[in-house]
Amino acid sequence: MRFLFIGDIVGKPGRVIVQRALPGLIEAEGLDLVIANAENAAAGSGMTPKIYKELMGAGVDAVTLGDHVFRRREIFPTLESETNIVRPANLPKEAVGRRWATVTTKDGTPVAFCCLLGQLFMKPIDSPWRAADALLAEMPSDIKVRFVDFHVEATSEAQIMGRYLDGRVTAVLGTHTHVATADERLLPGGTAFQCDVGMTGPHESILGRRIERVMAATLTGMPHPFDVADEDVVLNGSIVDCDPETGLATAIRRLRVDQTRADELAQD
Repeated sequence: MRFLFIGDIVGKPGRVIVQRALPGLIEAEGLDLVIANAENAAAGSGMTPKIYKELMGAGVDAVTLGDHVFRRREIFPTLESETNIVRPANLPKEAVGRRWATVTTKDGTPVAFCCLLGQLFMKPIDSPWRAADALLAEMPSDIKVRFVDFHVEATSEAQIMGRYLDGRVTAVLGTHTHVATADERLLPGGTAFQCDVGMTGPHESILGRRIERVMAATLTGMPHPFDVADEDVVLNGSIVDCDPETGLATAIRRLRVDQTRADELAQD
């Protein structure tokens, strides 16, 4: 089977390119499943029920989030009621939302997925390693395909998680930095890995925000609104092939879809 993981969708520009490119991508790439990190989908921070529905309509099958998961309170009922969206599993157990969930491909293959927050250079959080062990212990043994979105700042910590879960999950793919890393690979145990799959949004920016706003805040020390930029919009992600019988990955490759390619996909 083949699935696509779309990296951090940032604001309306990120949502629009997903809506424009994804239906054509599903057909062109023969995708069985699409998972997307959407923690920045609402004006660059958080997510709303309306945006969740937009992504489902575009062809996204499952949604992961990150450290901005609770930035918008209106998403709380969606986190409680919908079965294909997860919040970070190493938040306190009292937090709203599912720690892991399962979606099913068109051919009936169940796929378990979750997301975890890193600890280095992030707000204090429970151990992602212990949370990962707990999740895997809860997942039924007959669900072989298992995906982990590791929302993490440091590449060293991302690599540790890849090695820690190698052979136990199908893929460990990173989000959060908004910068795609050129280290996609199959680990020795059969787990697909990449430190960060990159950002889906405006790349003529600083991590998706208007350059002049971020520069002004940095150089003056004064607060400025970090508005979402709108130029050079790109969809970044990774495509993973795996054996549904074993759950082990057989291939991984980076995906980059610029606006020109998105328009071509929309016309095909």
